[in-house]
Amino acid sequence: MKFDHRFRLAESTDTMRRYVADGISMRLDFCENLLRVALTREGTPLVPTWSVWPLEDDCPLEGRDKLSVEGLKLVSPALREEEDALFFSLSGVDFTVEKKNFRIQARTENGLLYADRSGLAYNFAGELGEGSAHYTCRHEGERIFGLGDKGGSVNKTGRSFTLEAVDSMGFHAESSDPLYKQIPFYICENKVGSYGLFYDSYSNGRVNFGQEHDNYFEPFNSIRFEEENLVFYLFLGSTKEILRSFIALCGGVGRVPGWAFHYCGSTMEYTDAPDSDKRLRGFVEKCESEQLKAGGFYLSSGYTQIVERRCVFHWNRDKIPSPEALAEHFRAHGLEIMPNVKPAFLTEHPLYRQIAEKGWFLHYADGSPACFPFWGGMASYLDFTNSGAYAFWKDCVRRHLVEKGYRNIWNDNNEYDVLDKEVLACGFGREIPAKRIRPLFSYLMARASREACVETLGEDFLPFNISRCGIAGTQRVATTWTGDNLTDFRDLRYNHYQAMTMALTGISFFGPDIGGFSGPKPTEELFLRWLQYGVFLPRFVLHSWKPGEESTMPWLYPEKMDAVRRIFYLRERLLPYLQREYEKGRRENLPLLRPVFLMDPDYDCESDCFFCGDELLACPVFDEGSDAVTVLLPKSRGFWQLRGEGERIPAGTTATVPCSPEDDPVWFCPANTRSI
Repeated sequence: MKFDHRFRLAESTDTMRRYVADGISMRLDFCENLLRVALTREGTPLVPTWSVWPLEDDCPLEGRDKLSVEGLKLVSPALREEEDALFFSLSGVDFTVEKKNFRIQARTENGLLYADRSGLAYNFAGELGEGSAHYTCRHEGERIFGLGDKGGSVNKTGRSFTLEAVDSMGFHAESSDPLYKQIPFYICENKVGSYGLFYDSYSNGRVNFGQEHDNYFEPFNSIRFEEENLVFYLFLGSTKEILRSFIALCGGVGRVPGWAFHYCGSTMEYTDAPDSDKRLRGFVEKCESEQLKAGGFYLSSGYTQIVERRCVFHWNRDKIPSPEALAEHFRAHGLEIMPNVKPAFLTEHPLYRQIAEKGWFLHYADGSPACFPFWGGMASYLDFTNSGAYAFWKDCVRRHLVEKGYRNIWNDNNEYDVLDKEVLACGFGREIPAKRIRPLFSYLMARASREACVETLGEDFLPFNISRCGIAGTQRVATTWTGDNLTDFRDLRYNHYQAMTMALTGISFFGPDIGGFSGPKPTEELFLRWLQYGVFLPRFVLHSWKPGEESTMPWLYPEKMDAVRRIFYLRERLLPYLQREYEKGRRENLPLLRPVFLMDPDYDCESDCFFCGDELLACPVFDEGSDAVTVLLPKSRGFWQLRGEGERIPAGTTATVPCSPEDDPVWFCPANTRSI
């Protein structure tokens, strides 16, 4: 019956309850600090998960049963079963589940923490349209954080977002949506406490945090997916505890080699030039002559060009006569190279026919490859859910890159712009519309690239692997960045908000393209301010594409090189601290970058300052024309010291520090600390 679904108990154990009604199953798994809820439909199989993996190493290539409890910390709460409701407690929170329409409510001694919307919160029989849906009650004054790399302010309340990963080159960090990541996880703080929600789905969808209103219901938040089944995790605890639980649920964060924390160069200009080899070697010489320490260089895709087309795994020998010699030259000077690879093969690609004949592309029902616009031509995406295609990719990475000296991979343009429901993926033997699992391909691509490096060079080798698109769990196999950002002062500030959002989604090693990727050449002021900010981020990379203009390199403004060198010297001074804090964060399931309110809950969530690790408070300048930083020093320490020296300043007081674009950036550490 529409709008009136009466659930009855069908199966139970000490740690699980499953109820059924009208062809729908609602399952509850009781875990330490979280409740898992699974809505499944008869005849609709569950897609496996590659995101949830609370175990060591990585999950099977074919994924994990989405209802598996392996690795979860199951608990056996005291249950009280009545005709119309179920009652139990988890982590000091009292739950009620109304069996009519399966409405879940959670209370603490302070009041109602969480509740499904009254009337109907789930799309059981199409009452709420197509796909799956979940509606929850919205509290006045609540704050919402997370959701991947979403733009705008750190607090997402009052907005709605598309759940989809796209190639959004030149995006506005304040307003553009969607962007590159697809991570349906968020934390909600209200007057009662905090809770978190993670939806284990790769399906496109939409989330609403109070932008939508309906006269017939109380204020609500909602999330919708094209996928018909719905599995989600409800986290309990403080905001910090919820973030740690989410990171742990997804398998933690992978290790990163120490050299990757150094400055790394990047520009499309060098590899697009006909004399690429000379330009790339010149980068090494320029860094040394300017006394700038570099750890590596991101090799943009121009090295793969055949005429005007970019053909992954092809080396243009006119541009780079000996890839092996180039890699050896960089390594002799202490630098690594990260070549760009793309998962789509243009129809003109020399390998296209071979791949198509093997059936390794996303395809139609008749087996023919699906084609899409890609980098000025038409191309087909490799199907990483096909075991043969997966092995083929690894073999290409090994033969064309790793064996030539390129031991670290830059996985790019992997958002898989596939919206046609007739395009299919192998699904590791269970064929599925590719649009249902679009962002999953990026994880599998990055995983295959990493495996190719490790299997070729040995288990002791630690590659640096980068992926632009990402899902929950990508951090096990790859780092990331914020994508093709815009050169603008306002975007600098909103790149910072975006960074705090990513940190609150559990992403740890990342950063923007310093100076901006797309748009006009940065002014001297913007250029220096971006460097002052970037010096505190895990990824310290200048990267740009500015046709007709000079690339954004450290020597963009020769007359400002003294200021640039001071920032680079500071980066070198901070490196031991950054590496140590990153590893500490890995052990504790915390990101390296942290909004101040994560440590001091009453602090302004939109603050310009942020913690880098436990002991460094970074205070950047984001306003054009400003010549000082004013900061309220957090209460979490007794005293602070400016840049680790000088006068002790009491916590909880406001300090104003002069800071011109040519000055050292402003930062504080706890008084008497010896770790920086």
